[in-house]
Amino acid sequence: MYASKVCFETVEDAKNFAALCAGVPFSVTLSSGVYIVDAKSIMGVFSLDLNVELDLKADCAEDEPFIEKLSDFIRE
Repeated sequence: MYASKVCFETVEDAKNFAALCAGVPFSVTLSSGVYIVDAKSIMGVFSLDLNVELDLKADCAEDEPFIEKLSDFIRE
């Protein structure tokens, strides 16, 4: 399980993030407080407050190539 914080600068960033997530076979979620959404769902992503850091959880290893593709959004 990979976990990190992500942040989006623009609405376009959020759209690109959801598109990347939609292309993987494993579960990817975003959460903010008590709200947890499927990161593969553009509607789910846009239902969260995109002005704050969000918690990302992906059901994959830390060395998964998918994680490298998310590097622009990840905040450590």
